[in-house]
Order: sequence, then structure tokens, then C-alpha cells
Amino acid sequence: MKITVVALCFFCAGAAFGQSASVTSANPAPIVIQDHPERAEQHSLRREDNLRGDSLYSYAKGEQPLSDFGTGKIEIPLGDVARAYRKAHAQDPKALKVFTVD
Repeated sequence: MKITVVALCFFCAGAAFGQSASVTSANPAPIVIQDHPERAEQHSLRREDNLRGDSLYSYAKGEQPLSDFGTGKIEIPLGDVARAYRKAHAQDPKALKVFTVD
């Protein structure tokens, strides 16, 4: 009975939307995109800013080896991570009672 009432409600709602279709205008309305008055043009760049703030000029000579910049993050291989998870899962306590639903 519930299914019949719900189906009847959907049918009536669809019929109501179908009756209002003649109210909407069938005339096409073109989309008008307004033009922006400012256009991209070439101009001078902003003046330079000193990032250090305390001195006007800095100079360094030579090259630094890559080892002087520190080490990156040491990644653990994915296989080792999976083995660790499997080992931890095997050591977790198991359920003592198992419920089944008939």
C-alpha cells in the first residue's frame, strides 16, 4: 500500500510539472558576455626589494657541496611497512566469542 501511495505522489508531481511547461517561454535568450574595459598591456615591472633588509649587497664565491645542505627525509620501503603491519596484526588479541545471525 505504501508503494502505491508513493508512486501516486510521484505521478501527480510529474503531472503538475508538465502542466506548467507552457508557462515558460520558448524564445531563445542569447548569452551576453560583457567586455572588460581594461586590457593586458606591457608596462615596467616593480622596483626590486631587498630581502635581507640589513645590507644592500651580498656576495659569495665558490660552490657548496650538496652534503652541506643537510639530508632529506629517509623513506621506509613500502614492503617493510607492510611486513610491520602484518606482524602487528598477528600479535593483536582476537575475539573470544563470535556471533552469527541466522
